[in-house]
Amino acid sequence: MVGSSGLRPGTAIRDALQSATTAIAAAGCETPQLDAEVLLADVLGVDRARLLSDRELRVAGPAVRAYQEAVRRRAFAREPVAYIAGRRGFRDIELRVDPRVLIPRPETELLVEVGLTLPRGARVLDVGTGSGAVALALAHERPDLDVAGSDVSEDALALARANGERLGLAVRWLAADLLEGVDEAFDAILCNPPYVAERDRATLAPEILRHEPPRALFAGEDGLDVIRALLAQLALPRQAGVRLVAIEIGAGQARAVAELVRIAGFAAVRVERDLAGIERVVVGEREA
Repeated sequence: MVGSSGLRPGTAIRDALQSATTAIAAAGCETPQLDAEVLLADVLGVDRARLLSDRELRVAGPAVRAYQEAVRRRAFAREPVAYIAGRRGFRDIELRVDPRVLIPRPETELLVEVGLTLPRGARVLDVGTGSGAVALALAHERPDLDVAGSDVSEDALALARANGERLGLAVRWLAADLLEGVDEAFDAILCNPPYVAERDRATLAPEILRHEPPRALFAGEDGLDVIRALLAQLALPRQAGVRLVAIEIGAGQARAVAELVRIAGFAAVRVERDLAGIERVVVGEREA
C-alpha cells in the first residue's frame, strides 16, 4: 500500500524517512527530518540511534499504516510531534503529554535551574504546573525539597498526577487558580504562566495555535494579565513567607515584569537569559 508518506510494506528505513521528510517539509514544518525520525522511532519502538544505524530494520506490518498516519497528522494537521508520540523529554525525565497541557519547552528548564539553588528542605510550589514538568524535574534532581504543583485545570492535574505516579516522584498536586485556594505556606514560587499577547495570536505557528490549550498561552492584550494577578497575590500579607519567585516570560517583557516583581515586595530582582540569549525568567527575592 502507498499512503501519504509513500510507504510500501517492507520499506527500508532510509527510504521511509526520505519520503516522510519530503511530505513534512512540503507542509512548512521547521524540522522535517528530525520530525520524521522521531515519529518513525516511536512507531518502531526503537531509539533514534538504532533507527539510523541498524541496516536490518524495515517498516513492515502494522508499522506501515501507523507511520503513514503519524506523518499525515504532522504534515496535514500540523499536529505537534510530542502530541503524536504522546511524550516529551524534559531535562532527565520523560513526560506524557497530550492536548490537555502545553508541551514543555527547553527554555522552561531555567525555572528548574533556579529551583536547584534553593536551600535544603525548601518548600516549593510550581504554579500552573501543566504536565508537571517543572515540579517533577525538581523533585527528581532535588529529592530533599518539598515540592508541590498546582493548576486551575483538573485535566492538567490528572495528567501531572499520572506523570508523577509513573515516575515514582513525590510531588503533591493542588487544584488552585494561581495562589487562590492554596492554604499551605511556601518558601518559593516557580511559574510558567500564559504570557502570549492577544495581539500576537496570528504570529504563532499552526502547531501551537491549532493544538495547544489557549488557556495556557494567552494572557490579555499585552500578555501580562496572569503575571499581574499572581504578583498581586504575592503582595498580600499572607504570602509574606515566600522568599523567592521565578516567572517565565516572553521576549520583550522583562522590564515590565521586573518592575511588577519589585512592586510586589521583592527587592532583589534579576533576569535569566535562555540559550538563545532571550531574557526568559525574572527572579525576585525578598530580604530575610
